[in-house]
Amino acid sequence: MEAAYSKLWLDYKPLDIPFSGSLAIRCLKGVRRDCAAVSELITALSTLLPGAELTFGADSAAFIVELDIADYLSPEGYTLSADERGASVSGGSEAGLLYGVFDYIRALVTEQGLTRISRKVSPALPLRMLDHWDNADGSIERGYSGRSFFFRDNEIIISDRTVQYARLLASVGINAVAINNVNVRGEAVRFLTSAYYQKLDMLGELLGRWGISLYLSVDFSAPMSVGGLPAADPLDPAVQSWWREKAREIFSSVRGLGGFLVKADSEGQPGPYAYGRDHADGANMLARALKPWGGKVIWRCFVYNCSQDWRDTRTDRACAGYNTFAPLDGHFDDNVILQVKNGPMDFQVREPVHPLFGVMKNTALAAEFQLAQEYTGQQLHVCCLIPMFREIMEFRMHNGRDKDRVLDMISGAAAVSNTGDSFCWTGSELAGANLYGFGRLCFQPELSAEDIIDEWVTLMFGGNEEVSEKLLYILLGSHEAYEKYTVPLGLGWMCKPNHHYGPDPWGYEFDRWGTYNRADRDAVGIDRSGRGTGYSELYYPPLCDIYSSPETCPDELLLFFCRVPYTHVLKSGKTLIQHIYDSHFEGCEQAEEFYRLFRSLEGSIDAETFRNGCERFKEQLRCAKEWRDIVNAFFHRLSGIEDEHGRRLY
Repeated sequence: MEAAYSKLWLDYKPLDIPFSGSLAIRCLKGVRRDCAAVSELITALSTLLPGAELTFGADSAAFIVELDIADYLSPEGYTLSADERGASVSGGSEAGLLYGVFDYIRALVTEQGLTRISRKVSPALPLRMLDHWDNADGSIERGYSGRSFFFRDNEIIISDRTVQYARLLASVGINAVAINNVNVRGEAVRFLTSAYYQKLDMLGELLGRWGISLYLSVDFSAPMSVGGLPAADPLDPAVQSWWREKAREIFSSVRGLGGFLVKADSEGQPGPYAYGRDHADGANMLARALKPWGGKVIWRCFVYNCSQDWRDTRTDRACAGYNTFAPLDGHFDDNVILQVKNGPMDFQVREPVHPLFGVMKNTALAAEFQLAQEYTGQQLHVCCLIPMFREIMEFRMHNGRDKDRVLDMISGAAAVSNTGDSFCWTGSELAGANLYGFGRLCFQPELSAEDIIDEWVTLMFGGNEEVSEKLLYILLGSHEAYEKYTVPLGLGWMCKPNHHYGPDPWGYEFDRWGTYNRADRDAVGIDRSGRGTGYSELYYPPLCDIYSSPETCPDELLLFFCRVPYTHVLKSGKTLIQHIYDSHFEGCEQAEEFYRLFRSLEGSIDAETFRNGCERFKEQLRCAKEWRDIVNAFFHRLSGIEDEHGRRLY
């Protein structure tokens, strides 16, 4: 028996408005009555307006919703106009129509009535993708929300929950999903064998109904592990032939397949370097095999030396992605998309924007984010990431183009999923804001973070003003609070190794991963100027100049780019060491305030959400105190400098 699960923001409830009489849905040119847009509209209106008599195509109905496919729109674009008499939704395809229908439903719920609307919308990014790190046995790497709902005991599971998931993603504009883990060598092999094609086909058809393409993570060495070849050299004709035949086989068998997601030459995964080839050789070989079928290759740029010597102060992991891919700009085929992490390291609470977004002017790029809160509280701490994501998208690269924001440089965005089989999908109910917000931001990045989160709160919890005000305050302040009580000033990595939860200031300091803070009795931070590792020089002016000096570097990134003494005076007028002390106390106080505010909502939100939230806020406050005390004690013992407020530093 399938476990119960929440409907999240698609849990439609009757609107508090009087409505009776007939309501007609009129399907015009190209609109099938069995398409997802029509079924969703029926589901929504029959619940939102329970007094209505729902019919099809009637001219005499009191309220008519017309659905149309319009040639003048882009395939995923739509127009929406509505008033108290009815609505008209046109889409450039069934997918565009579906997005328009969800927009209309969203407006009905958030406005609590038959509102006046007139707008034309097209998604800003063609590719809007979720990357699952689900394993075939049902486990999830970096999974904080239960087990996989795609897999169980090495089998693909398709259920009512799968349909609900597709609806949730479509409602926020997600149009691609990679269902299996990129990080398990050999694990991805099984999905390239015919034993899985039937279930993959069923899943691809289901997702495709909701406008979502299915992607598979594949092992670069599959010609060896699946095909029995002696090598996987991308320039070997036998390897190229094997991939062409495999592409023909799988694309002929699996509907809705969009392509492959690849992690190569990274953290032990096989790749083209083993054969003296570069990443353009590897990606293009796969892309040419997929091109006859319209398939794309999403190629991750998370490539670096993961066996560094901590005594080597010149080798810098932050430079690795740039050094690997920047020389290859313009060398990739047109159905290759390079997936670049938002920062040069690994999803830390604060990193600079990756320099590849500025330099790769002739290559299709997708920004990669992480919804799974691996380094931001693991969905036990509330940490709303949408303000940070939006800030990154709006960041100017100063690369000489008239439009030079990250958003202008990319054709897509992907995020590591934060879902699992927990009742509320994301372990913590409030972590659902990140899933919702990512999709909405990729579709309409002109929306502010406050607009998006306010919309989510209303859809999830109704129009109670107190609930909305307090949850909006908590969510919009949560990233800043987390940063304050963990690793401010761009330092990063002071977490416990392997599982990455909780403080350990030197946990990664003497290891092979290239994740150092270099703290000693006099100073802390990494000199990444031209005098140090040279990382700051990977940016165009004026960014390279700004980042190269402690006097000009933004304080929030100071210790990422600069090595400074504890007595260095920040732009706030505080010394570095005092800022570290103060921020940890302030962040902890904010966590305590969030817990108090959430507890005050008892009776105003449902009992399960309240219980779930209280458990997690209690843990967040405990862990925030641990971060505060361990990090402050660490720097106090190193520097020997007292807190000017006389607080105990342990």
